[in-house]
Amino acid sequence: MQQNNRTKELGTAPIGQLLMKYAVPAVVAMTASSLYNMVDRIFIGHIPEVGTLSLGGLAVTFPVMNLSAAFGAMVGVGCSTLMSIKLGQKDYETAERVLGNLVSLNIIIGIIVGGLGLLFIDPLLLFFGASENTLQYARDYMFIILLGNVVTHLYLGLNSALRSTGHPHVAMWATIATVVVNAVLDPLFIFTFGMGIKGAAYATILAQMVALAFIVYVLSNKNDLIHLRRGIYGLSRHIVKSVLSIGMSPFAMQLCACLVVILINKGLTKHGGDLAIAAYGIVNGITFLFVMVVLGICQGMQPIAGYNFGAQQPKRVDEVLKKAIMLATVTMCCSFVLCEFFPHYPVKLFTDDPELTKLSVSGMRIIVSLSPIVGFQIVTGNFFQSIGMAKRSIFLSVSRQLVFLVPFLLVFPEVWGTDGVWMSIAAADGVAAVTAGVMLWHFYHTQPTRRVPRIRQESTLRRVFFHNRVTP
Repeated sequence: MQQNNRTKELGTAPIGQLLMKYAVPAVVAMTASSLYNMVDRIFIGHIPEVGTLSLGGLAVTFPVMNLSAAFGAMVGVGCSTLMSIKLGQKDYETAERVLGNLVSLNIIIGIIVGGLGLLFIDPLLLFFGASENTLQYARDYMFIILLGNVVTHLYLGLNSALRSTGHPHVAMWATIATVVVNAVLDPLFIFTFGMGIKGAAYATILAQMVALAFIVYVLSNKNDLIHLRRGIYGLSRHIVKSVLSIGMSPFAMQLCACLVVILINKGLTKHGGDLAIAAYGIVNGITFLFVMVVLGICQGMQPIAGYNFGAQQPKRVDEVLKKAIMLATVTMCCSFVLCEFFPHYPVKLFTDDPELTKLSVSGMRIIVSLSPIVGFQIVTGNFFQSIGMAKRSIFLSVSRQLVFLVPFLLVFPEVWGTDGVWMSIAAADGVAAVTAGVMLWHFYHTQPTRRVPRIRQESTLRRVFFHNRVTP
């Protein structure tokens, strides 16, 4: 079958060529996803008279969306990683059951998280930093997003499955479709129909529904080795346990991000007010565009590293890691150059307010001061996740957010005010990158070096794999 050939090439094709094949579509998809979020902010920021307050309201919704995304990432990343490993082991039956469990888990979790979010929407938004001025706009946007939470979870989860089953380009086009549909519907709903920030939320959910229908159609192709069919949706205790174990790292990362954004919002509210919150929304949108590119590189690396780890090919695992780190570092260096030396240009896309522009430019320059080393840290954490070493990946995710960033956020703003919030983010990135380097060094120095014969390398890697593996 065609899909069988596509998965086999993960263990035979040249790594550079393979990484480009899988990473480029993922980068395009992740960049499109970031632009997809930016489109909402750009149009919302230009709503007459209330654009600045609407941006502040939108920024307050980030923790709630991060909280929801944490559960979606736990299922989506856990399932896609497990599928890659099982395909590498040629356990196609289990890989297909993982796909079915992905659908069931996303529906169940999507309903629970969306329902609880709607039930406690006002207390959540107030807790996450909404003020009397921004609460109405945050509620209008978040209510609609939570109503469509199941659609969001299924869209993101099945999009991850596309890459693991040999459809990276389809995943890319599905994400691009959401951007195009969202960009068309945003001005129509926001301005033409006069729906304001509600229109942006409706555009978001409708765009995801279109993409989800396309993804389900592709994954239902009976000619593919792994496809959606009857009999695979019943939850398996062993599969669910394995998925949650692997997915705990992105879950922890998103959950910590939620906590961090709460502290950021509270620090900015205390020292800079609603305008500072709006500035953070702008800065986060611009800088996150580059982070999404790096995450796209990681998504391209994930099936290659996972398959070859499962197939016991350590040299190919090492090579894809090195190439991914190189690409991620180049990307974050580009972020540094743009945001340090030409920050006014991207900020102008979001606002014409002089004071908001000044605050955004100042914050962005501080945040990206250590960005050239951020790519290495992100790739390293995703590498451990890709080969099923969940504990290492979880530690890297949690340490950056909780162990480093939270203490900085509690101390720096009290000394340097609003600038202290921006400085906290940059300092945490630097310490996290050093920590990732130490952990990667330790990982390779507990393995045989390249001078050791290949048979010994594979034997040791096999012991590491079977010690850390998840077995449905």
